[in-house]
Amino acid sequence: MEGRENHINIHMIEEAGQNGTTRQNVVTKDPVVRQRGATVTFHDIRYSVTMKSRKCMKKKVTKDILVDLNGIMKPGLNAILGPTGSGKSSFLDVLAARKDPSGLSGEVLIDGSPQPSNFKCLSGYVVQDDVVMGTLTVRENLNFSAALRLSSSVKQKEKKARVNRLISELGLTKVADRRVGTQLIRGISGGERKRTAIGMEMIIDPSVLFLDEPTTGLDASTANSVLLLLKRMANNGHTIIMSIHQPRYSIYQLFDNLTLLVNGKQVYHGPAGNTLDYFANIGYECEAHNNPADFFLDVINGDSIAATMARLQSAEEIEFEESGGTRQSIEEHLVEEYKKSSDTRETKAELERIMRGKEYSTKPKSRTVTYNCGFFHQLNWVVKRTFRNVMLNPQTSIAQLAVTTFLALIVGAIFFRVKNDQTGIQNRFGALFFITTNQCFSSVSAAELFITERKLFIHEYTSGYYRVSVYFLSKILSDVITLRTIPAVVFTCIVYFMIVILVAYTATAMVMAISVGQSVVAVANIFMTIAFVFMMIFSGLLVNLESVMAWLAWLKYLSIPYYALTQALEINEFVGLTFCEKLSDELISNTTQGIICTGEQHLQAQGINYTTWGLWQNHLALIIMTIIFLLITYIKLRFMRKFS
Repeated sequence: MEGRENHINIHMIEEAGQNGTTRQNVVTKDPVVRQRGATVTFHDIRYSVTMKSRKCMKKKVTKDILVDLNGIMKPGLNAILGPTGSGKSSFLDVLAARKDPSGLSGEVLIDGSPQPSNFKCLSGYVVQDDVVMGTLTVRENLNFSAALRLSSSVKQKEKKARVNRLISELGLTKVADRRVGTQLIRGISGGERKRTAIGMEMIIDPSVLFLDEPTTGLDASTANSVLLLLKRMANNGHTIIMSIHQPRYSIYQLFDNLTLLVNGKQVYHGPAGNTLDYFANIGYECEAHNNPADFFLDVINGDSIAATMARLQSAEEIEFEESGGTRQSIEEHLVEEYKKSSDTRETKAELERIMRGKEYSTKPKSRTVTYNCGFFHQLNWVVKRTFRNVMLNPQTSIAQLAVTTFLALIVGAIFFRVKNDQTGIQNRFGALFFITTNQCFSSVSAAELFITERKLFIHEYTSGYYRVSVYFLSKILSDVITLRTIPAVVFTCIVYFMIVILVAYTATAMVMAISVGQSVVAVANIFMTIAFVFMMIFSGLLVNLESVMAWLAWLKYLSIPYYALTQALEINEFVGLTFCEKLSDELISNTTQGIICTGEQHLQAQGINYTTWGLWQNHLALIIMTIIFLLITYIKLRFMRKFS
């Protein structure tokens, strides 16, 4: 009875939305009026990439990912099915305007009109790996999406009401105020997390909702519940387009429209209920009690009984099979059969009717990102979320402060009450060296800022949540100002005071500049370790910089510890100290016997200018280096590849 009601609802919705002219929800239990889902049509879609040849790395070859795709996806549950590497995700990204335009041709229309340049900001897109801030609750994540993706003209009361309605519709009422969860924080279940990700996109009530492999990582029961939710949304008039690999039968029977791909080529596109009859008509009969989705993939891969029997009917195909070309033969056969089918003719006829009288563009139009809120509104919400994430993540807040305090106490105890003698020179130098290198290596944790949130940033920026500059500033305010300043102040108060904070800033900025272009933390750590070791060599402790050859000596100006240790800290520490109190004045003023008796003599031996300007020019050098590294970070973040 319920299935029949769903069928009636879909039928009524389709009748009400002929030609995509009626944009309202006809059959729904929700009293809130919503826009009706859009009709998506795609015309001669081709997508290719240029890559290096496996045989010759210097030679480049062009690989076709999608080939001549045509079809229509109306309001309802539209599934893109195919084996691994068939181009499902690439096709989904093309429809969602999230694919790199280079190598792409064809036309995607929304309700018969070209895609708006900011279509990716107007539609919803749920990525395969749920990009949800794990330290925040379900409600806080939805509030964040509502605050940035809804127009600033919408009142806060209305935004709150929409969030509450979505929580109820998505079945998240019981977990609304629970954290989503991270590796260290226990959170909600996988299905509830997926529903939260869907809610983040549904907050704008998009005309089209795209989902990339929504069942990935979910058990069979949870995956079924998520698809039932999507089916319910489809019955309410939404256009839902998703890629899926190998769904169970209970999920397959929910599909309204099915697109089957093999190596980027269509072998079927049409009503999901007609697929079995279509394959039976071309010689592939589904065995009793077999899951249709499994059957289609078996046919495509040449592994099904029906596919085997069909091949054995032709002596020519048997010879082809012996030569190792069976799979290609089946692929070509399926593609040709689909091209000759009545489904293809009907689809092309309708596409021609839609395109009649309109200019056809073989190249996609330029894409832009638009925002519904102003700069400071975005900055306010992103900074609040970032600070909350830092405070609620014990690994980045409490743990770092505890480790800093522990190291400071250890160093303070080791170098407590340093004597004013010859051993005092070495001990002071050692203490200052440890202080600066500790601040450098403690900044390595900043590498995770952009790497761990890379997918989150790309998804939210592409969807129009916030500007690149807003995200960049939020990280500066939350990490550099908070996680670097507070531990550095604690460390400084216990061990030393003044230059340590600037070292932390400069080292953190350098770590950001290195890591922002990386996708793996381990790789970034290798580059950062090499940089820090190089800087330590030219810091002035391991090598006397006055003895270094002239053609290498200039490298000291690229070393953070050089300005902090051998310049500023040593000047601050050694000027005015005497280490030979019991010796004669003549000996104190003479260093020819190899004895250093004053701090000034030590600084001269190191080639350090200990004047007032010599002290402050090191502060200026560190400030300039910090600014340069931060500029590099922003530029790399700005021009980061944001399309797949």
